[in-house]
Amino acid sequence: MANMGAITTTPLLTFEEFERLPDTPGKRELLEGEVIELPVPQFKHSANAHTIFRSLDTAIGAAHARSEAVELGEVYIEMGYQLSTRSYVQPDVSITHAGQPVDKFLQRAPAIAIEIISPSNTVEEVDLKTKLYFQHGAREVWRIYPKTRHVTVHEPGKSHDVGERETLTTPLLPGLALSVREILGA
Repeated sequence: MANMGAITTTPLLTFEEFERLPDTPGKRELLEGEVIELPVPQFKHSANAHTIFRSLDTAIGAAHARSEAVELGEVYIEMGYQLSTRSYVQPDVSITHAGQPVDKFLQRAPAIAIEIISPSNTVEEVDLKTKLYFQHGAREVWRIYPKTRHVTVHEPGKSHDVGERETLTTPLLPGLALSVREILGA
């Protein structure tokens, strides 16, 4: 007779085991040993990421030229960050810390991690990623919600929402003013 109600569990992996997994389409992350597989991003998701990247890259360049935001490094799209021996993430867009250590991947969390929330993201996974980002050195995490057209900016111990008709700013990057409507498109 079949075992009814049996619970199947997936073994937790180390980062080294995770690296040996065969390549698959889409994005794969490791959250406290659990492999998270996400589908290939759709056009709108990628277009939003590129819009954010261009705005942040311009703002970082201008701030650095004014000798501001010196604690921030470079802006990347889907850059890999090894947070620990059991966690690896690829935020949609990120800004590194200045001088952030690099091995095969950037080490620890970015200064600012930006996640564009898709239907394939679960609340539990996004909450865990946010927690891990802060545990490993992030200063801010931006969650962008295209469906409800707002951004939630998380800082250690607090968060606030920025609506579609508002402008996203951060004290970490003086001079940055991102229109949420422009990020998400008309």
